Amino acid sequence: NQIHNTTMGKGISQLAHIDPSAKIGNDVIIHAFAYIDADVEIGDGCEIMPYASIIHDTRIGKNTKVNQYAVIGADPQDFRWKGEKGLCVIGDNCVIRENVIINRSIREGQATTIGNEVYVLAKSHIGHDSVIKGKTVLGNGVTIAGDAEVGECTIMSSNTMLHERCKIGDWVLIKGGCRIGNNVPPYTVFAHNPAEYDGVNAVVMARHGFNMHQIDDIAKAYRHVYQSGTSIFNAVRRIENDVEPSPERENILNFIDRVNQRLVDLKVDTRDD
Repeated sequence: NQIHNTTMGKGISQLAHIDPSAKIGNDVIIHAFAYIDADVEIGDGCEIMPYASIIHDTRIGKNTKVNQYAVIGADPQDFRWKGEKGLCVIGDNCVIRENVIINRSIREGQATTIGNEVYVLAKSHIGHDSVIKGKTVLGNGVTIAGDAEVGECTIMSSNTMLHERCKIGDWVLIKGGCRIGNNVPPYTVFAHNPAEYDGVNAVVMARHGFNMHQIDDIAKAYRHVYQSGTSIFNAVRRIENDVEPSPERENILNFIDRVNQRLVDLKVDTRDD
């Protein structure tokens, strides 16, 4: 009944393949030659363009558009994956452009997760179990390895690469072509190869409501981290003493604390890569 109801829908082409177990929301447009696999859920108002493929165990929120030849929920590209039932979860109001590939999780019951209002531009690839938080833009040809994380309102410019397990904070700008092999804290600009700190993301933040006092405090914090020549431990102490408490200061300190704990965890991680 599900396949009958969906294929007879107003915006769904009879030339699309839709598995009977797929759950299709209201006002969804599915064009000819799109492929909707088993155990897929597509929310209200989505549009699936011709030749796009939505693979099993994928969940797509509302008002998201998937363009031609994108493959959402593809099998993980990881030799550790032995058929575990992982998910791919896409949020609301996303735009996924042509030839994008997003892999499912390699872990039972876990998910590769794309937040709300994320733009993934053409020929980008997001690996298994990665998390892309809301209002982020991934430029053309961005490559993100498995278990990586990209914070909110971040821009990864065209042809940037993010290494496995690396984390990028909120409101970061990664300039085109950078290879990111380490963690990138919030509110920063990273450029060059090898990638390095290139200042605070002041222009983008100012356009989105950050005032100059907030931006100056962020810059002051990062002078302690990148320009004082001291250890990260001492830089944290200096930030706590020198920068007024604020959500931005706490975001920076929490990111540093979380990254340091992750490094400790990795030292005792004995899994085979």
